[in-house]
Amino acid sequence: MKYIFFALLFCGNLHAQKPAASESFRPLEVYHSDDLSIIQIAENAFVHTSFLQTNDFGKVPCNGMIIRDSKEVVVFDTPTNSKAADALIDYINEKLQCKINAIVPTHFHDDCLGGLVSFHEKKIPSYGNFSTIELTIANQVISPQNGFKDSQKLKLGNTFTTVTFFGEGHTKDNVVGYFPKEKILFGGCLIKELEATKGYLGDANVGAWSSTVEKIKQTYPDVRLVIPGHGKTGGRELLDYTIQLFKTP
Repeated sequence: MKYIFFALLFCGNLHAQKPAASESFRPLEVYHSDDLSIIQIAENAFVHTSFLQTNDFGKVPCNGMIIRDSKEVVVFDTPTNSKAADALIDYINEKLQCKINAIVPTHFHDDCLGGLVSFHEKKIPSYGNFSTIELTIANQVISPQNGFKDSQKLKLGNTFTTVTFFGEGHTKDNVVGYFPKEKILFGGCLIKELEATKGYLGDANVGAWSSTVEKIKQTYPDVRLVIPGHGKTGGRELLDYTIQLFKTP
């Protein structure tokens, strides 16, 4: 009897002391090639990083996000080209053994939708706000198939993610993704990593940028992880840094 009591007590203590999975998770690179890296940052969230050759900034690493629940995923931003996009889709299908419910480009630049054709070829539905669709048409690049105005809720498994337009900043169409289950924000190019410069401003609304990010900060007070479009994942400090970087007198 005393052994049963000890076992129950031991298991109970383990349960009491065990931190939440999302808080104790250590980032782990689960895929790497010359074109694509995938890092698991939480139990059900991954950052995919591919590369874009630019004239002004050289070879730039570009982030996207994969979120998962019950063998279904939603992907935010495509890799920058079809080769990397194909590798990402194969990894999700074969290694994670998940169905891709949706791909969401967060604005109209190549670092968000350069690999979109690969998703369309595999009959994976794409979503973008109406402004993104208008800008892709105007710039004669591939467009998301399904449009929304201010926000879109997307189902995956037994939960959901949201895509929301909070205002202009990096571009006039930039949206962010939020995964309530893991309290993770994908900010895309609207959010800067710590110590980043302002970067490319050719399509930006610099005057609105800080107030847009301030709205995001107020809407998600419990956000735990923040993924920028380029650079290292962090916490709420990335929101604060971006707000200060673009704050005008």
